[in-house]
Amino acid sequence: MKKLIILFMMSVTLNAVSQNTSFAELVKQRQSVRNYEDTPVEKDKLIQCIESTRLSPSANNAQPWKFIVVDDPAIKQKVASAASGMGMNKHTKQAPVIVAVVLEKRDMISSIAASVQDKDYSLIDVGIAANQFCLQATDLGLSTCIIGWFSESDIKKHLNIPKNKRVPLIITVGYSDEKIKEKDRKSINEMSSWNGY
Repeated sequence: MKKLIILFMMSVTLNAVSQNTSFAELVKQRQSVRNYEDTPVEKDKLIQCIESTRLSPSANNAQPWKFIVVDDPAIKQKVASAASGMGMNKHTKQAPVIVAVVLEKRDMISSIAASVQDKDYSLIDVGIAANQFCLQATDLGLSTCIIGWFSESDIKKHLNIPKNKRVPLIITVGYSDEKIKEKDRKSINEMSSWNGY
């Protein structure tokens, strides 16, 4: 009962904070977290993250993604093992939830445009959708980490994903007490310019 009361108070506090957080502050708060608490993630928060992803923009509105939420502990451990080989991504075993991002088939117009322009719009779209998921998670008091290093074949096997599909990313999700770190980024002048290169 005490744990439920604490979780309820945390939820109320986080919702109060969330409603007053500007987008600029949200961007500063989102970071790749690799240390998770042993606290379950509420299903309604995960659904909110998925809804924000569903509304993400994509080339020709193709929406070339499927997000698979893995919260069953047994399946999650198998997915975590597929991501934590060679000493990498050990935090996947800590995270209570892992989301696998599956690249879905593009529509005909996006496929033609990608071929003509020599750009894979679907990967751009998936990146935007994944970022939208993570920003929504941050707004709800959750922590995330986008991961690209894992055994894709093992993850597909554990999640019954067809062999012809690609899984470009997975995302760990959970609660963390990691402090927000100062972001080490290029200066505005290094990474942007006006009216020319």
